[in-house]
Amino acid sequence: MSDATRRALLSAAVMVPTSAAVIAMTSGTAHAAYSWDRKLKKGMKGNDVKQLQIRVAGYPGYGNILSLDGEFGARTESAVKRFQKAYGLAADGVAGSRTFRKIYSLQDGDNTPKHFSYAELNGCNSSWAGGTVSSTTAKYRALITMWKLEAMRHALGDKSISVSSGFRSKACNDAVGGASNSQHMTGSAADLVGSHSLCTLAKQARYHGFGTILGPGYDGHGDHVHLDGLNRIYWSAPNCGV
Repeated sequence: MSDATRRALLSAAVMVPTSAAVIAMTSGTAHAAYSWDRKLKKGMKGNDVKQLQIRVAGYPGYGNILSLDGEFGARTESAVKRFQKAYGLAADGVAGSRTFRKIYSLQDGDNTPKHFSYAELNGCNSSWAGGTVSSTTAKYRALITMWKLEAMRHALGDKSISVSSGFRSKACNDAVGGASNSQHMTGSAADLVGSHSLCTLAKQARYHGFGTILGPGYDGHGDHVHLDGLNRIYWSAPNCGV
């Protein structure tokens, strides 16, 4: 996407916010970027709350995972505050126009964060089918992972983070020697390399809603950090003190 196109999309999203846009769940289907038409705060419910939760899923606090249930509770309020603080906004926990403008500035036209893409999270397959969940679910989980990675990237000084492996079909997982129960086949996993040390990545991931963190010192993970977002905590990167 060109800078001019992105600016046009963002301008439209800010000037004429609607909640009609829905995340594109099927490969090859184009939808407008999601936008909000009301201020959101604690006690509110709805799909627009869930869409907000997806975008602040990377701000749950150390060792926590934010539930994406469409209910604006205390944990969502805290995540919004962390997001606001991270970007220099008034951290009141209320998602209003300034918070949404910041999200729009981070959001591409397909609802992915600007530094990550579906293609990057699916470099091994021609579609999102063939895993252990439906293609819709796999793509949805990859979207959540990308927003968590965007938060992590920002916390690390906005230096690049590269995904070396994301979603895998069963055939692709077998071809690379992945575990038979690999979370890569659900769309929720990402293996990271990049400009940061592996230990830096493993340690920082603890703050951004990743249930599983595997890195240096864990068998087979000396050259990458594996993350996934299941609702359980299992961290093992012994060489990094994780």
